[in-house]
Amino acid sequence: MNNKPSIVFLFDVDNTLLDNDGVRAHLREHLARHYGTEVRDRYWEILNELVDELGYTDYLGALERYRVEALHRPEILLMSSWLVDYPFADRLFPNALAALSHVRQWGQTVILSDGDAVFQPRKVERSGLRRAVDGRVLIYIHKERELAYVERLYPADRYVLIDDKLRILAAVKDIWGARVTTVFPRQGQYAHDPKILRAYPPADIELAKIGDLLACDLGTFLGNDEGARA
Repeated sequence: MNNKPSIVFLFDVDNTLLDNDGVRAHLREHLARHYGTEVRDRYWEILNELVDELGYTDYLGALERYRVEALHRPEILLMSSWLVDYPFADRLFPNALAALSHVRQWGQTVILSDGDAVFQPRKVERSGLRRAVDGRVLIYIHKERELAYVERLYPADRYVLIDDKLRILAAVKDIWGARVTTVFPRQGQYAHDPKILRAYPPADIELAKIGDLLACDLGTFLGNDEGARA
């Protein structure tokens, strides 16, 4: 008789599996080179305004809003192709796909991300992440508020949440308690912000990088292997 609990591994995308900081830096460089620093700075102002309004980063929405201010610059329309056709597979962290494959021996893998309804799914598709999880992709505005739906779609005795944001990990831990093991890969700007690190409790497991999941066994996620905590 198999007494192992059913497990679902929930993976964030940006700065967890994919170097989103690198994408943003590349976008800033592209805008400055092809359209000028004034366009870059104004687009970024609008992008940050939308984050405050919507709760997620809406790259295409910011472009739509900026276009209203630049109707007589038709070359601005080329920005959409650069964004939509971006080679996101080249921005996956080393061993990101291997990490997904490694934990699949114990349970289902699911992408659980925040974002818009167009660009974020495109990112997941073009990076190869949708294929890697057999199409199990959930994208919300505030995923920590949608856990009941996550449970309904992917029921499990235990969940493992891998995310670069301590705020998200702490919020989900408050809701699911011992049913979830939180994993914090120290990648990206939020994972190294001293204010954020002081503001939230540590995750159950901390990793230097997503590829370190390859050294974890099932006991790590069930709380039976204290030595595996990085």
